[in-house]
Amino acid sequence: MGLRNTDAGVSVFKAIDWITILLYLILVTFGAVSIYAASYDFDNASLFDLNEFSGKQILWIGLSIIIGGIIMLTDYRIYKTYAYPIYIVVLLVLVVTIFIAPDTKGSHSWLKFGPVSLQPAEFGKFATALALAKLFDSYNFVLNSKISNYFRALIIIFLPIILILLQRETGSALVYISFIFVLYREGMSGLVLFSVLCAITFFVVAVKFAEPLILGIPVGEFTVFIIIMLVYSVMLFFYCKDVILARNVIYGFAGSGVIVTILSLCGVEVNGTFYFILIISAAIIYTALAMFHHRLGKYLITIGFAITSVLFLFSVNYVFGNILEPHQQMRIKVALGIEENLQGAGYNVNQSKIAIGSGGVTGKGFLNGTQTKLKYVPEQHTDFIFCTIGEEEGFVGSTVVLILYLALILRLIHIAERQRTVFERVYAYCVVSILIFHLGINVGMVIGLCPVIGIPLPFFSYGGSSLWGFTILLFILLRLDASRKERMD
Repeated sequence: MGLRNTDAGVSVFKAIDWITILLYLILVTFGAVSIYAASYDFDNASLFDLNEFSGKQILWIGLSIIIGGIIMLTDYRIYKTYAYPIYIVVLLVLVVTIFIAPDTKGSHSWLKFGPVSLQPAEFGKFATALALAKLFDSYNFVLNSKISNYFRALIIIFLPIILILLQRETGSALVYISFIFVLYREGMSGLVLFSVLCAITFFVVAVKFAEPLILGIPVGEFTVFIIIMLVYSVMLFFYCKDVILARNVIYGFAGSGVIVTILSLCGVEVNGTFYFILIISAAIIYTALAMFHHRLGKYLITIGFAITSVLFLFSVNYVFGNILEPHQQMRIKVALGIEENLQGAGYNVNQSKIAIGSGGVTGKGFLNGTQTKLKYVPEQHTDFIFCTIGEEEGFVGSTVVLILYLALILRLIHIAERQRTVFERVYAYCVVSILIFHLGINVGMVIGLCPVIGIPLPFFSYGGSSLWGFTILLFILLRLDASRKERMD
């Protein structure tokens, strides 16, 4: 199952999805030009100068196209057959990287081969996608059939995350969480995504409003307690279909609130944490007594949500203060607007927003960006490449780039849905999930909506590892998609 013969190669290129190839070529071309604009100064004028970032990126693009061609000429069955071995090899490389990689800006995630540096975490994405697709394509594997199937899928996802975190490369590790969306596509309950959304909301609110106090507890915790009670009542109403129980829980919560207010006005000091724990516990006990009538499982899930939410809330301050590094805490505070820190963690984002805002509707013109030329934005050719587009091409150019990404993502979803095997469909959605995560987080951090975690913009940001990783990820999908017509012939 090595390289196929010439006739087979011809049939592959007839079956390839050329719309995706065209979008890929447009994006990498625009990316090289944007890198040239981001790194341009008046001493160099050549886009192809190999001593400059743009010239090096063009070299990476040329090698990426060769890699893509090799992938297309390889027998498609090799990816399914060797999915697990590829995954294991990449995990071993990630382990080795922890110990032999030199310190690069505080992380040990880059392997150096002479003048070339490669980041194994970028190649772990396609390996993890292959392994996850292989698992779902296993005989008689159904995600919801037993709980152990969830553990098997999560082990495949979290092993590279742990190894990359040990390399102190948090941003790259977080990307792998996007594979969770694939589980949702393959049957995971929507309650899981709902719980994740609640966890993010609880974390943001608790951290954002951690300073002012009400009833002796931070306003953030006070607000989250109220949200938990409201969501708990809504779940009883809509999920458990128990209108009476939901109504009584709301009445109990509202009534106790009135009592606490009266006591406070009378000068009686009320411990907010004790009050909320008492009320939530009473609601859980009341639900437990009522749940034996019917739909036992749904009541247990609702109770589990309340208990887990409270435990998560108590863990927020500990995790934020003791687990996260000081620079990570500062980035989150800057993103949430708690602190500005314009000379520290907030500097990059502030300069990026200035650059994008100064571009206006149509931009300042190619190579005319002042923020770019004066190097105000650090890493403007890598993680912050989008600010160069915003400054020089304005709102119009930024919109065009986002439309190109949207077109690529929609095309890949279309490709995913037309696959005839579970392996190919799951792999396709892995590719889609990774691209959406990268795009959303990168653009979000450049415009100040997300903390700066240092992940590249796909096909745009400078770097061979990133470009090669995305190219391999994409072209394996195109090779699997082309095999549909081969099997029909």
